[in-house]
Amino acid sequence: MGDSPDTFDDEAGEGEAAPTAAELEAAGQSAMFGGDPEPAPAPPAPPPPVAAAPAQPYRVLARKYRPQTFSQLIGQDAMVQTLANGIKRERLAHAFLMTGVRGVGKTSTARLIAKALNCVGPDGQGGPTIDPCGVCEPCVAIAEGRHIDVIEMDAASHTGVDDVREIIEAVRYAAVSARYKIYIIDEVHMLSRNAFNALLKTLEEPPAHVKFLFATTEADKLPVTVLSRCQRFDLRRIDAPLLASHFAWICQEEQVGAEDEALAMIAAAAEGSVRDGLSILDQAIAHADLAGDGKVTAVQVQEMLGLADKSVQRRLYGALLAGDGAGLLDLVAQQFALGVEPLALLRGCMELTHRTAVAQLGQGAGDAVSAEEREAIEGWAKGLSAGQLHRLWQLLLKGFDEVRTAPDPLVAAQMALLRVMHASDMPDPGTLAKKLEELAARPAPAASADPASPASASAAPPWEALVSSVENSGQLRVGQIMRDWVRVVAIGQAELTYSLAPGYAGDPSPELRDALLKATGERWQVELSQLEGAPSLRELLEARQAAEAAAQRRNPLVEATLAAFPAAEFVKEDEVVPLERGNRNWSRN
Repeated sequence: MGDSPDTFDDEAGEGEAAPTAAELEAAGQSAMFGGDPEPAPAPPAPPPPVAAAPAQPYRVLARKYRPQTFSQLIGQDAMVQTLANGIKRERLAHAFLMTGVRGVGKTSTARLIAKALNCVGPDGQGGPTIDPCGVCEPCVAIAEGRHIDVIEMDAASHTGVDDVREIIEAVRYAAVSARYKIYIIDEVHMLSRNAFNALLKTLEEPPAHVKFLFATTEADKLPVTVLSRCQRFDLRRIDAPLLASHFAWICQEEQVGAEDEALAMIAAAAEGSVRDGLSILDQAIAHADLAGDGKVTAVQVQEMLGLADKSVQRRLYGALLAGDGAGLLDLVAQQFALGVEPLALLRGCMELTHRTAVAQLGQGAGDAVSAEEREAIEGWAKGLSAGQLHRLWQLLLKGFDEVRTAPDPLVAAQMALLRVMHASDMPDPGTLAKKLEELAARPAPAASADPASPASASAAPPWEALVSSVENSGQLRVGQIMRDWVRVVAIGQAELTYSLAPGYAGDPSPELRDALLKATGERWQVELSQLEGAPSLRELLEARQAAEAAAQRRNPLVEATLAAFPAAEFVKEDEVVPLERGNRNWSRN
């Protein structure tokens, strides 16, 4: 009992743990009262530490669902069939060029071709195949971007001839572990001209173990000498219905609910690009999570992308065609308050105009999202003429350009839509030209030869009567401009849309506006248009004179005279002067 702790430790022996306080107390009790000491209960062993699973970084949908086989590459069936036939027949080109817009799968296709050419199968005995196994070492290494014989180069950052020389030097050596040494050059159009020239010879006659795979969004920038040495595949834009179906499958894999209309909106916004669509879908899923229910809805996608509701688009387009200006402005204001961009409103009207024009040709409205939309488009197709639709398109296109550059897009959109509404019932240029020709062909009344008289003005074409009114008000210069240069596109109650005949420089709209105000006492809306209007009064007069001259030349007497005197010329009556003493000439010329 008098042993010190140091002595006790020495007796405990090397490697043994020192007795605990509970053990010492039990030993003392045993010495004082006898009996074997009860062993103290052992404390519970702590649970073994659980190794925390390493957090996997989030991968965006565009990378997670990148095609790993040709069967996963959507919308490019013709290219896949061509490659499959070439592999089966062992007719493989030495250089492939993939072109197309962003996000349709150009680089993915290049990697799939690299897999197809280098796959050895699960047993290591396979050959080139259109269905690479995905489990052999070449397939796995290529998918992970670490295969030593598959070299990817971004031409945007390696544009010089020195970068190409490195490739030329390396192609002489055989592949290390693969069947083919493959060079994938992305955005190949960024290479300099010298770099292309250095690559030409190697590209035309590469070693048998080398394949070149090029990808570009701008094939027209490649020299024709390069294009002629490649087997070209134009990857097409993906149709919106196919994109929507693909996005629905991805949502199912991600266990995310989504409305069909929402996916259709995302597919339309993607404009044929799978990658763009997946990026928008990623954003929509995140937006839906923040909303709380986790479902991607059409309303949320509209808010996220700043799109107008389809039903509102149809109501706005209907108000435009019905001439309901107040309702039109109310709808524009409501959509702008909800965050819809004015350009989106114009774009929606243009889309409905295009789909209505297509429906008139018997293509139907099969791409309509709902039965209401299909019924509306079919109704417009029956109620509008082709000329009206084309005029609507031109006016909307002009308005779209104005809104895009205007300092206040909302005001510009309101004015553009109102102009379209007011011009929708005006006669088209073809109809107006036909009416003018009919009026011009009518004989002038014999009651008065004075063009300024009321009878003469009432019998003249409407436009000509208006020009006469301007001239009678003392504005001869403006009247001459109207006669010689103005081509009427559309004319209505105090409204004039016109174009200019070739040769006139400047915009006479302010002068025309002032002259019409003085002549009629009304303020006119005058607009210079890029559309081709009806011929000017001067052009109509010249056309009539040419027709009269041609008719005169067909007269048998005139034909006989010209046959006898080939150098004879026609002289206008106002150019003939009386004979003067000593003057033997019959005309001023």
